[in-house]
Order: sequence, then structure tokens, then C-alpha cells
Amino acid sequence: MSASLRVHALISSLTWGGAEMLLADFASGARHAGIELSVGYLQDTDGSPAAARLRAVGVHPELVPITGLLNPADLWRVRRHLARVRPDIVHTHLGNADLLGGVAARSLGIPVISTIHVMEWETSLRERVKARLMDLARSVCAESVVTVSDRARQALLEAGYGRGSGLVTVHNGADAQAVPGAGRAVRLELGLAPRQVVVTMVSVLREGKGHEVAFEAVRALREAHPELRLLVVGDGPAGERIRQDSQDVEGQVVLAGHRDDVMRVLDASDILLHPSRVDAFPTALLEAMAASVPVVATDVGGIPEIVDDERTGVLLEVPPDPAVIARVLGELAEDPERRRKLGSAGRTRFEAEFAAERWAERMRTLYESALARHP
Repeated sequence: MSASLRVHALISSLTWGGAEMLLADFASGARHAGIELSVGYLQDTDGSPAAARLRAVGVHPELVPITGLLNPADLWRVRRHLARVRPDIVHTHLGNADLLGGVAARSLGIPVISTIHVMEWETSLRERVKARLMDLARSVCAESVVTVSDRARQALLEAGYGRGSGLVTVHNGADAQAVPGAGRAVRLELGLAPRQVVVTMVSVLREGKGHEVAFEAVRALREAHPELRLLVVGDGPAGERIRQDSQDVEGQVVLAGHRDDVMRVLDASDILLHPSRVDAFPTALLEAMAASVPVVATDVGGIPEIVDDERTGVLLEVPPDPAVIARVLGELAEDPERRRKLGSAGRTRFEAEFAAERWAERMRTLYESALARHP
């Protein structure tokens, strides 16, 4: 094992988002790679639910409260925090942390890595100005800027960002442990019969995730596959609209709300459906593969870098077509052996490429490169 490397992850908040929740997964893999991880966050949003996940794996995040991006007092507060922690590397996540953390770390002579987790940006003037400031901070302060997929890197460049930075793609991983047998209790809890084919969606309930096309596909399958059920896991800003849209497929759709036991839910699932219109690198697909659940997902963003079409899952053309989704789900519902083969291949690929330990190894290599370049 290489010498321990002290990395401080500074993130804008620890709310429900994918980047925030993934920090605990990275912490789990970090120990394997000889990384000693600490975490700071700048805003207490929604009660900081991701903080609980970090504490569960032995990392106790520290709130470094800020009032805005352009308040000098906030910059000095972040600088004092980093000077006290004094890590080998500062790894910033999300825009506010990229700007304040990047400038503060540079002033202390600590090398910085920044990760961009998205591949689309707000278009209002105010948000564009903020994005330019954050991009400038990354280009000046960061040794490397990480995108989570090659397509996310391409989208960043096409939007006019990242041109002054050392861009590199590093695929995320997940600390996803299969729980065979747990699905029986989940099905009982949710009123799902053992014979029913359960198609599960796991995502924040917001526009663009494809819930409306999934409901249309389920309607089309009602007569041919009355045993098929759509299980929707998650909550979010579009929750009320999605609940209303699901009313005319009542009986075929189960809305489970937010769940902390996603791997148990996936053990109750036969297929994971992800008909998103844009996604940089969705963790739900990695979790499904870890649970040996075949994936049906749109060919957008980083998804084709996760799903090997017709080997670990099925890729759908964009925009997602309810008729095509219905056809694919119907075929898989009728063919349990095909589901088994796709799920098994997905599990093998997860272990080789997307387990949290593999992710931490990739990041350790990048950290060491940054330290070698840093004066």
C-alpha cells in the first residue's frame, strides 16, 4: 500500500443531489486506495442528508458557512478552514466550492482538483455570470478538472467552459453491496406479488427524468402484461405533478418516495428503467448493475459509457419513445433468462470498473499526478 494521502473534499452542500450522496461511496473506497478523506461543506441545505451517510462510514463533515460568492469574509473563512485542515490535496465539488475553495487553496499553496458533475447549465444572465466566474477559478486554480464522462467533457467544451483547464474524464463508482433475498420483504411491504415483473425507476423526481414516457409505456402494456408493475423510487421538485400523472395508471404504478435502502429495493426489481433526456453519469445504473439487475436506459450523456448495449442492458434512442420502451419491457418481461444474462454481465462489469475501490484507485492516480506537477 502506498503512503497515506490526505484529501479534503470541499463541496457546496450536502443535500439530496447525486454528487453530494456519492461522497460517502467515495469515502468507502478511499481507504482501500490509501486515501485519508475529510469533508467540508459550505451551506446547510435541506438538513444536509448526505452528512448522515458520511458519518455512517466514519467521516464527520464540517460546516464552513458562507453567505455568498463575493463576500471577502467568506473567502477568508474558507481559507482559515483549509489552513487548519492542511491536506495534501483539496478536491472541490460544485460551483461555489470550486470558486471559494479553489482560490483559498491556491493562496495556501495546496494543489486543487475540481470535479464537474453536470452537463447542462442555467441560461439566465445571473447564472451565466456565476458559471463564468467558477470556470475562471477552475482554470486558474485547479491542477486538473474532472468530468464524470467523455460526453460530459464534450458538453462542457461545447458550452464554452473548461478551455483553460487540464480536463480529464474519471468515471465515478459506487459502494453498492448486493443484498440477495432482501427483495422479498420489500415486495411484501410495497404490495408487490412474487409473480409480478417489477420495473423500477430510481431518480430525483424532476423534469427530464422520463417519468411521463414510462407511464405511457405502462399504459400500453396494461393488456398484454397485466403482471407488470412500475416502481418509482425518489422524491423531488416535480413530485406533485408526477403523482398526479400516475393516477390513471393506478394499480400498475407504485410510488415509493425517497428510500435509503436502494440496494434492497433493487433486489426486489427485475429491470431498472432510466429514460432520462440528459444525465452525466447516473449512479442508479451502477447500483442496478451491482444488484445484477438489467438496465434499460436512453443513449444520452454518460449512459453508454456505463451500459454495454445488449450485453449489460438495452440502450434506447433519444428522445425516449413510449412505444419503444413498451416493446423492450414487454420482451424482457417474457424472457427471464435474457434478464438473468444481462444482469450477470452487468454485475461482472460493475466489479471490474465501477466498484468504489476502482474509483478511488483512479482518483489516487490523478491526485499523485497533481502533486508531482505542483511546485
